[in-house]
Amino acid sequence: MENLITLECFVRSAQSASFSAAARLLGLTPAAVSQNVARLEARLGVRLFQRSTRKLTLTESGERFLREACGSLDALQTAIANVSRSAGQPAGVLRVSMAGAFGRGYVLPLMKDFLARYPAVVPDWHLDNRPVDLIAEGFDAAIGGGFDLPTGLAARELARAHIIAVAAPSYLARITPPQSPEELRNLEGILLRSPKTGRIHTWTLRNGAGAQMAVELRPRMILNDPEGLAHCALAGLGITLVATLNVLPYLESGALVRLLPDWHADIGPILLYYAGHRQLPAKTRVFVDFVLEEFRRQNLARKLSAI
Repeated sequence: MENLITLECFVRSAQSASFSAAARLLGLTPAAVSQNVARLEARLGVRLFQRSTRKLTLTESGERFLREACGSLDALQTAIANVSRSAGQPAGVLRVSMAGAFGRGYVLPLMKDFLARYPAVVPDWHLDNRPVDLIAEGFDAAIGGGFDLPTGLAARELARAHIIAVAAPSYLARITPPQSPEELRNLEGILLRSPKTGRIHTWTLRNGAGAQMAVELRPRMILNDPEGLAHCALAGLGITLVATLNVLPYLESGALVRLLPDWHADIGPILLYYAGHRQLPAKTRVFVDFVLEEFRRQNLARKLSAI
């Protein structure tokens, strides 16, 4: 019977189409992963992968073996992760990816209570503004938005991402505050450049009556970071359009003021997503349940809403 690490080397290599990616997930060297897979092939008497310098491709036998082995491996790993349930303590390293601003502002503050409740769980947080491949990159869960969810994943909505116009009181004291989106065109704007495309973001705002209007601002500064937009607005440099989640503390303190309160842009849900199979590891299940519970208890979805 093959040992667990040999099977896991095969499954993770197949899922990521790379010995190197599998090695990063398993904490092994690529050579060790390759050797384990070669031993498995020798034991089974079949070739599981077609190897090239660019990627791994499963053979017909490899595809069949993956279908049969993958579910059993996941079930076994779940059983191992959940063995601490008998003591009432989910345990293990919990790898979670999330956008930096959202993580720092709304998830990390929850961790003191989470760790008090689940002391055997060790969070391993990756604050990164990108969608991640949970399986290929070895994450237990992730939080983000603005992308299509891959098949095989489950998701729970935490809040909506709304774009609003804000400025500092010191800037508003120098201008006549705008009463409609079209009045923004002659005011100094702090604009966002997309890190992906290099283009300056443009927004179309909508009001409660369903009217829509594209927004134009005269460029005063251009940045590629939403938190940078907020800090420039705090300095009184102009008006910016930014997600509520980036400026909520400043709105609550009065350091920033929301303009055009009837207008906003909805850019989609902020999702907490995780593997969609039924037998989630206990550490992942309690994290998902805890974050959802705290968002409800603190009414964070309502606070982040621009409506």
